[in-house]
Amino acid sequence: MSDKPRVLSLAQPTADSLHIGNYLGALRQWPGLQDQYEAFYGVADLHALTVEVEPAVLRKRSLASAAQLIAAGVDPERSAVFLQSHVPEHTQLMWVLTCLTGFGHASRMTQFKDKTSKHGVDAANVGLFNYPILMAADILLYNADRVPVGEDQRQHLELTRDLAHRFNTRYSPTFTLPEPHIVKSVGKIKDLQDPTVKMSKSSSSPNGVVDLLDDPKLNAKKFRSAVTDSGRDITFDEVNKPGVANLLTLLAAFTGRPVETLVEEFGGKGYGDLKGAVADAAGAEITPFRERTLELLGEKTELEAILAAGAEKARAVASRTVAKVYRKVGLVPRG
Repeated sequence: MSDKPRVLSLAQPTADSLHIGNYLGALRQWPGLQDQYEAFYGVADLHALTVEVEPAVLRKRSLASAAQLIAAGVDPERSAVFLQSHVPEHTQLMWVLTCLTGFGHASRMTQFKDKTSKHGVDAANVGLFNYPILMAADILLYNADRVPVGEDQRQHLELTRDLAHRFNTRYSPTFTLPEPHIVKSVGKIKDLQDPTVKMSKSSSSPNGVVDLLDDPKLNAKKFRSAVTDSGRDITFDEVNKPGVANLLTLLAAFTGRPVETLVEEFGGKGYGDLKGAVADAAGAEITPFRERTLELLGEKTELEAILAAGAEKARAVASRTVAKVYRKVGLVPRG
């Protein structure tokens, strides 16, 4: 076992492809954590069951998500790359944590509250209600020191810390209280056709979302057709020029150059020049990512072997945690 602190993050397979918002906002930064941490990166296929999905579609998306993690630079030799469902200890620990969670506390979790407020309690399933508790089990199972999170996940991490503290107090010190690892912001990635809203599969138009696995020519066309603003000056003004600001944010993210520098460089140039530069910079990074993902998906046996090995790595840690927890809560060990 490594003496390094641990980091864990899971990607949910809710779409056929990640989009550039997912990639720039989170996934691209996971590989860099492998040097400093013992890393556990998985695909949260059990979480995906909280919404209705065709079985064949879920299997396809789960493998595609795993392939994209590796294509982004996650190294299976240095990190455990696995499917959540291949590590049964996730649900075993979840049940114990469920029995420590107050009904009122769970019902105040954002996702459940939002869905029931919009569509009524009958529109939500018990899986959605338990979703944050399974997420807590995902984290505590590996005694992760750090969890890469965005602002929308802070509440879930607080529940995880509360449950860890509750267990440690009721029984004995067992779980590490995880800290958030706030990923370096690249700025908010907005819809290319409506730059006043966040890029999202659920709310954006098809032409406003750039999927990583789409044909590079199609993505280049989307960038070159991005909505801009009145006037001609290229300035960073999210209120009055949201379209130009979004393009500058994207170009800065893909080139690693500050927005201020880009604004100076594009002084006197037109919107078409900026769109072309974004299309070229994004394509230079996304195209090899796409090719590597498709290569992995074309070698399904190799990908499945990587996931099997990753699950073994994960279970080596997870099984010890569950055994310890079961003993502490009073369950009889299996002979």
